[in-house]
Amino acid sequence: MSTDTSSTPAHAPSTPFRTLGIVGTGAMGRGIAQIAAQAGLTVYLHDQREGAVAEAREFIAGIWARGVQKQRLNEVEAERHRASLKEAAKLAELAECDIVVEAIVERLEAKQALFQQLEEILDDQAVLATNTSSLSVTAIASACRNPARVVGFHFFNPVPLMKIVEVIPGLRTAPEVTERVAALGKAMGHFTARATDTPGFLVNHAGRAYGTEALRILGESVTDPATIDRILVDQGGFRMGPFSLLDLTGLDVSHAVMESIYHQYYEEPRFRPSPLTRQRLTAGLLGRKSGAGFYRYVDGKPQVADEPPLPSVPPCPVWISPDNSEARQALSHLVDAAGWPLEDGDTPTSEALCLVAPLGEDTTAAALRLGLPPERCVAVDLLGGLDGRRSLMTSPATLAAYRNAAMALLGNDGTPVSAFNDSNGFVLQRVVACIVNVGSDIAQQGVAEPDTIDRAVELGLGYPRGPLAMGDHYGSRRILTVLDNLLAATGDPRYRASPWLRRRATLGLPLTTP
Repeated sequence: MSTDTSSTPAHAPSTPFRTLGIVGTGAMGRGIAQIAAQAGLTVYLHDQREGAVAEAREFIAGIWARGVQKQRLNEVEAERHRASLKEAAKLAELAECDIVVEAIVERLEAKQALFQQLEEILDDQAVLATNTSSLSVTAIASACRNPARVVGFHFFNPVPLMKIVEVIPGLRTAPEVTERVAALGKAMGHFTARATDTPGFLVNHAGRAYGTEALRILGESVTDPATIDRILVDQGGFRMGPFSLLDLTGLDVSHAVMESIYHQYYEEPRFRPSPLTRQRLTAGLLGRKSGAGFYRYVDGKPQVADEPPLPSVPPCPVWISPDNSEARQALSHLVDAAGWPLEDGDTPTSEALCLVAPLGEDTTAAALRLGLPPERCVAVDLLGGLDGRRSLMTSPATLAAYRNAAMALLGNDGTPVSAFNDSNGFVLQRVVACIVNVGSDIAQQGVAEPDTIDRAVELGLGYPRGPLAMGDHYGSRRILTVLDNLLAATGDPRYRASPWLRRRATLGLPLTTP
């Protein structure tokens, strides 16, 4: 992804630091160096690999050159930025830095050893910041003589485009260090999300639900990766489906993060990884980088089969369950618009297609609870409404003729339709409910303030809404019902509702209420 979209303000904001050092000039280190220089800091770059700093400076200078060509900054500004990037050939040449950010290998021992070396070089007031994405800031600081000056400063790749940085104090970090580094992040043009030193911090913690629940749905043979991706993009409004995202990131990265956070939380069921990713990782099916993952790639493009055409069937009588008045009204409008005959009796006739719209239930349970003939019963997901892609599921007893009739009815106006096997909570309901639940528990744990949680997730993960705002959008009571029904049906504690969600849903308060 290009980083040319970065721009420089006419008057760079003042920062609480003058000179910033960076150890490690890979993608993260380069990105941090670029935005630090643009914020007016002098930046010293150090890397153990010979030639790495020169490569990084040339790469960043190329970005600024393209910025000049596109009139995003002028040549005077570009030259000033270039001049502010300096090489520290030896670690000792970082001695004058007010703050040093490490962006080296994600190994605790390596980061501890580096900070111990830097403590012998830097002034006692200089700040040591770690860009770790998964390691404990407290653990990194524990090896230092003065852990009060160690803080987490976690950026996201690509740094210039991902306008968010997490600031994470360790248990012994001095409050003034946290304040100064938060001010630096803001001066560098990023939203500063303050989080506690917990596994995954804020954004990676919040992101656990999207992929893991999609993998669980796939592991239950509910449907295939492409269908899950289409539903969550078209019906849920997510920028990218979970399997496209896993392929983009690479399972060598994603699976390691899944396992790390799961084990750091002492096998918390909400974060349980799937055996599917371990198998694929072992097979070398990493995603785009290996040419195959959940999709096969040719010239970097995923090879996805076209959706099959909708069945062409004549209209048949339709009966809609009255147990949900909103759902019945929405489905009735759809049936009327399609010109199909709509039954209004308390029970369906012997020929009618029976439509139900459960929350957290499967078609089987809904049909039996309502006393409906399961062979003619089809469930429709109305959590996200009917304006985008429509989802339906059938029980093992549903006859193909009635499945085809439901697909033809739902797609009569040209809206795409996805049909899949029985699942408690469909696809969208399950994934959204888990996202909201994890976000609610992050709030319950006090990892960050509610508004910070939502904004950080929007910026860091690209979700259409933050998890708490998402719960309010779909209705926290409905989300709670989905989770409670999933828990009752499966017995899996991954679906137990967070106290934050349950209390606010039952009180009728927004999930964003502190």
